[in-house]
Amino acid sequence: MMTLKAIELNGFKSFGKKSTVSFTTPTTCVVGPNGSGKSNIVESIRFVLGEQSMKSLRGKGGVDLIFKGSKALSHSSRAQVLITFDNSKKIFSFTNSGLGVSLDYDEVVIGREVFPDGVNKYTINNTEVRLKDVVDLLASVNIGSSGHHIISQGEADRVLNASNKDRRAMIEDALGLKVYQYRIRESERKLEKTHINMKEVQALRREIAPHLAFLKKQVQIVEKAREMRDELRGFYKDYLSKESSYIKTEGKRLGDVRHTLEKQSRSLEERISELKSTKEEPQASKHSSAIKTHESELGILRTKKDELSRTLGRLEGTIDGFDREFARASKTKGKVITEGEWRSVVDALDREIDKALESENISEIATILKNMKSRLQTLSRDVETSVEEIDENIKEEYSRVKIARDGVLADMEAIGHNEKQILAQIDELRSDERAVEASLRESERNLYELMREKNEVESSIHSLVFEEDKLNMIKNSFEMELQEASVLIGQDVLSYKNAEVTGEVVRSAQDDLRKKIERIKIKLEDMGSPNSSEMLKEYQDTEERDQFLAKESEDLKQGIDSLKVLIQDLKETLDTEFKTGVSKINKQFQEFFSLMFGGGSAFLSVVMDHKKSRKTDEDIEEEESEAGETELGFERGIEINVTLPQKKVKDLHMLSGGERSLTSIALLFAMSQVNPPPFLVLDETDAALDEANSRKYGNMLDNLSKYSQLVVVTHNRETMSRAQVLYGVTMDASGASKLLSIRLEDASAYAK
Repeated sequence: MMTLKAIELNGFKSFGKKSTVSFTTPTTCVVGPNGSGKSNIVESIRFVLGEQSMKSLRGKGGVDLIFKGSKALSHSSRAQVLITFDNSKKIFSFTNSGLGVSLDYDEVVIGREVFPDGVNKYTINNTEVRLKDVVDLLASVNIGSSGHHIISQGEADRVLNASNKDRRAMIEDALGLKVYQYRIRESERKLEKTHINMKEVQALRREIAPHLAFLKKQVQIVEKAREMRDELRGFYKDYLSKESSYIKTEGKRLGDVRHTLEKQSRSLEERISELKSTKEEPQASKHSSAIKTHESELGILRTKKDELSRTLGRLEGTIDGFDREFARASKTKGKVITEGEWRSVVDALDREIDKALESENISEIATILKNMKSRLQTLSRDVETSVEEIDENIKEEYSRVKIARDGVLADMEAIGHNEKQILAQIDELRSDERAVEASLRESERNLYELMREKNEVESSIHSLVFEEDKLNMIKNSFEMELQEASVLIGQDVLSYKNAEVTGEVVRSAQDDLRKKIERIKIKLEDMGSPNSSEMLKEYQDTEERDQFLAKESEDLKQGIDSLKVLIQDLKETLDTEFKTGVSKINKQFQEFFSLMFGGGSAFLSVVMDHKKSRKTDEDIEEEESEAGETELGFERGIEINVTLPQKKVKDLHMLSGGERSLTSIALLFAMSQVNPPPFLVLDETDAALDEANSRKYGNMLDNLSKYSQLVVVTHNRETMSRAQVLYGVTMDASGASKLLSIRLEDASAYAK
């Protein structure tokens, strides 16, 4: 079960300082002298739970709830009360789940502040909300601002002094039946509003009826135009489908022709570019350059060949000199060569060698000749050398000269071979040069031929442009006709896309078909075709609105019937729940009354206020069946019937003050017992009880504390003894209420 944990007061009425009352036991008593501010605690609970009646809070406005100040304390700028509930079982909830306040906490703290200008601020877990949200949250746990769970001083007797009708309202509130009253009133408001809407709908139908009749006559004229549009629709479908097919076919053909011609043009352009580049860089010039290069190489070879020829002549002359000397030496073989003779031979050889050296640049021959000269000089110095030795040296040198001659001959032969190769290359290049020149002349002829072909292709492309322009004109005419057709016959014009076209499209037939279309268009224009379309739409809209209003009227009628049934069901449910609740209260009322008075009887009875006569339940049910829904109990009230033991007194006004207090307490406790609230606040309800009745009152408190958490404001010692915690309220020297608390078990232990 949800429990009340604490209430915090700050600047509320006489509580100038922050004060907190904790509720940790089933029964908590608040005591103190008169004027100390005890009842302010009860009023703070009413205040924070959303009480809007300043009279119930003993004030005229919000400023009366704010601490006025004293000699020791300044006045408060606002009054604030915070009440804390245990929410460990997560029993609090909102009907409006989109509020944005999380209740996923073990405690729910509701706060209310009031400012001197009367502005109120409500919070739930420190989040600012509306009063409606606070009421919605408290309703989920059967708590209200001034319900049956808060009974202030004098409140107990009010249930006895109230009228039968007001007493019924108190009983319904205690039983939690207010929700049915709210639903009934809400349904009745909806019913009244539905009746008003019904009258408005009927008035609107009467208003548009003449205009609808006029439009209907105009529509008959429009129907004739519709027949012509149907005919036009068929012509358009045939014309547009064939025209579209012709445009696609002709467009594809012209596109293919253009593609072929452009491809030919690009190919011819590429070939012309290739021929022009060949003409700009003739191969003949390349051959001429190569020929000049080879001729230059040939001249170098021939110069070298001439040099080798001269060298060869000298070497052969040297060899001839050696041969002559060898011949002369053979003649004189066996005789001693005189120094003079040898000197002459050596001198002759020396002259020949010098000639060779003067004119030859080849390094190898020069080396040989130098060696020969050196040896001959050596021979000339060695006068004692024998003839045989001289012959051997000369033969060796002779052999070397012949080898040099052979080398020169080989070089000359190689040069001659290279000369032949170069001459052959020159001849080949000159032949190629002539072929290139012939090819160039052929290329020029081909270039002229390609340019002629390109001109013919460009001429064909130019002629193709005229055909394409003609097709574009046909296409533009088709688009314009399509737009006009969409205006005249709507989106049905697009049905031409689904029509199948076979065979070739004849232009003359298309022209005839278009003339028929133009004639129908002129007739439609004369009939006011566009206005007719608007009129038809207006007629359709007006007719649809009339049908809508008719359906709305029928729906409203059904809504009225449904609301009447709902109201009757709610009244029946309320009546059933009320009867059941009264029966339960009577049972508890009898028990508490017997406990308080030691016997006697007490019960509640339902009466009809307008007849002022008592009725039994059976009589009431019989009257309801005869009177119908208008007599379903809303005019019934509650009458209290009591019979004291040992007395014949039955009327309430004949009871003494104490008896009235006991009776009202018994009834209030019975009401609380049937639908136990989470907590019950009792503000000096035991003030008129004597000692014996106070004990009975205390016994009832013990019983009630099993079902509801009790907060009791009292002066009664017996009542105090039934509490586990006492809060004492006193007015301290500062002029503000002050709280003191003590647990009775601690006080008892201290007293012992």
